[in-house]
Amino acid sequence: MAGRGGKTGEPKQSPARVEHGELFVFKTDALSPIASVAPLEITKPRAKALLAMAHEPREQFRVLFLDVKNQLITDEVMNYGTIDHAPVYPREIAPRAHELSAAAVILVHNHPSGDPKPSAADIAITRGIVDATASISVKAHDHLVIGRERVESFRSLGLL
Repeated sequence: MAGRGGKTGEPKQSPARVEHGELFVFKTDALSPIASVAPLEITKPRAKALLAMAHEPREQFRVLFLDVKNQLITDEVMNYGTIDHAPVYPREIAPRAHELSAAAVILVHNHPSGDPKPSAADIAITRGIVDATASISVKAHDHLVIGRERVESFRSLGLL
């Protein structure tokens, strides 16, 4: 049986990581047993803006809308919330992706507590968004949860 990295004993390549204060996001080829990694077009200012979310006092839910070559179309704040919740609705994200002719999305939100571990509510809403976007042939590459010291990836956690 294959391990999380594609072959037994190989570590899985994380689709997102932070190095020296910069966010690196990667795409994976789902057809390959081992993830082929290529950088997405996330500019340094955009990465810094996403990492700045780690210090926001309220939750913020953003969506990175990507074209067929994983080029960023736009980064939109879908909603601001409270200290532990930002309401977001699949019925708003899917139509917006369609309107922008997006081929894929990356979901991003912060946890003001500093702990990026996904909550049960995070997992449930992500499933709803993935289902809604899949129904219009838009792929959800990942859902990143930004904490103070690290970023968690739903894909690398096996939740997507």
